[in-house]
Amino acid sequence: MRKIWKRHSYAIILILLSFSITLILSEKSSDETDEYIAIKVMEGETIWEISERYAEEHGLSPNQFINWVKKTNEIDEYILAGESIIIPVSKEKLYANNYASIEKNDE
Repeated sequence: MRKIWKRHSYAIILILLSFSITLILSEKSSDETDEYIAIKVMEGETIWEISERYAEEHGLSPNQFINWVKKTNEIDEYILAGESIIIPVSKEKLYANNYASIEKNDE
């Protein structure tokens, strides 16, 4: 066993490191899909207004939010009414905040 380790220790370490990184990256990529929702753009709505409406759910600055939405949805300048876009909003936070606002309205 020691002879194998001495001859191939770098290769063994490299293989173990590769597997570890692969596992970590696969975990992150599967979690990220839950962090986005698709919404339909309403008449006269801007990305800035959408950013403000979902501010508690995304935790980004307005500029970061706008840049992310433009890049992800391949938007040059304007969004159109009726268009579906993907925004970086946690579904868990969205549903938790909507539930809290429903309870406040019931009072």
